[in-house]
Amino acid sequence: MSLPAAFHEIAERVNNWGRWGEEDERGTLNLITDAVVREAAATVRTGRRIPLALPLQQDGVQSGLIPGRVNPLHTMVQINQEIFGPGTVATSDDAVTMGLQAATHWDALTHASHSGKIYNGRPADTITAHAGARFSSIAAVGHLVSRGVLLDVARARGVDRLPGDHAVTPEDLSAAEEFGGVRVRAGDIVLVRTGQVQVALAGDRHAYGYPSPGLSVRTPEWFHARDVAAVANDTLTFEIFPPEIEDLWMPVHALHLVEMGMLQGQNWNLEALSTACAEEGRRAFLLTATPEPFTGATGSPVAPVAVL
Repeated sequence: MSLPAAFHEIAERVNNWGRWGEEDERGTLNLITDAVVREAAATVRTGRRIPLALPLQQDGVQSGLIPGRVNPLHTMVQINQEIFGPGTVATSDDAVTMGLQAATHWDALTHASHSGKIYNGRPADTITAHAGARFSSIAAVGHLVSRGVLLDVARARGVDRLPGDHAVTPEDLSAAEEFGGVRVRAGDIVLVRTGQVQVALAGDRHAYGYPSPGLSVRTPEWFHARDVAAVANDTLTFEIFPPEIEDLWMPVHALHLVEMGMLQGQNWNLEALSTACAEEGRRAFLLTATPEPFTGATGSPVAPVAVL
């Protein structure tokens, strides 16, 4: 089934192909300039640091809903081994098998494709089994530091957690801006809180993934108009799941990653940040969120930290 005309109309309005040149692999991350980072650093007032990552563990948030995306399997490969002979210093080493998008992560621009294309109009078949993503892999991100902005949609609506059938709209995003006394601007990394991660933290991985609130297909135009550099939220699927439009699966992924060239993050724990921002009366902060630079990968774990 081909994507509907309404999808292609939105895609045309938000498309960034060629905006930073035909060879570009980083998309909207180009909006994070030195001036943006200097302004981000100026938001630090107390030095309070809030970690935003879920723990990497075997009983993590993956339930089998997404095929092949397995929780981390941790194995000890050395335990107090004296590798240089008896009486020498002993070492312990570990190995992990996991889906790179198993817990808190960034999706690379190559995580989604549609109509045979990835970001900047490159062919989707440049992603191969042996080499992975030839262009726009997660390694192309490099360092990622900018001003973070929390759009606490749940608090703005007066609830602790949005219901599972709530599609976050552009109106919700604007209301969360007003509620937080903040204005999203070019180069920002926007964190959208729904409260859904509370379900995962309570131990119900199945209910965490389905049904889930998330971003509406109407929101990419809002982010495009603000020149947002990247967006992350506190859900498994990022966009509302099941979809708001019947049989139109993962359209926000396609619009963000393919058309806009904008990184997307899932499974971010925004609960402590929501509390801290409410206590300090502000929703902007310095955010460090550099992914692990796996060559050819279409996503990567990240351990983000907000500095207030």
